[in-house]
Amino acid sequence: MARARGAVQLTVDDWLQAGYTVLAEEGFRALKLDEICRRLGVTKGSFYHHFSDIAAFKDALVAAWGGWRDQDHRRMDALAGVSPRERLIEMMGLLTGSRQWTLERAMREWARSDPRAAANVRAADRRARRAVRRAFLDHGFDPETATRRAEWMFAMGIGALHLSDGARRARTGTAEHAELVDFLLRR
Repeated sequence: MARARGAVQLTVDDWLQAGYTVLAEEGFRALKLDEICRRLGVTKGSFYHHFSDIAAFKDALVAAWGGWRDQDHRRMDALAGVSPRERLIEMMGLLTGSRQWTLERAMREWARSDPRAAANVRAADRRARRAVRRAFLDHGFDPETATRRAEWMFAMGIGALHLSDGARRARTGTAEHAELVDFLLRR
């Protein structure tokens, strides 16, 4: 159960990271045991030491991704005392970090055909939209307007994930986030 390169024992996290790499680079259809074993340079026996089957592995991928999103949401919740404008800018940074640009797109694509992934993505989205809506409410918008602007901001973020390329992503930063937030905060 050691890597072909040495005597290092693989952990569940090693397998998950390899799965996320395959998912981000090749999509959910490439999440095959042979491909992941090839990337890690190990036999299938090593896989079965940690997972009962590929379905259990995929469940673990979805659960771990949900855990990461929960960490992001806790960071957003911790921003409650920050001004609404700064909070929204910080939230944009959290929701459009480097992991999101690759893995988020792949998870959303996977969610289109896998109910487990879809449920996890929907739950994460609801929590993020609530935090964004709260910032708009705290800025003084009425509930209907806050909901609508939160939906717009969220939709723009999802669209940016799907429309961007690496070069564009590298140029997106706090100044661009601030410009979008200022636009959405106008009355």
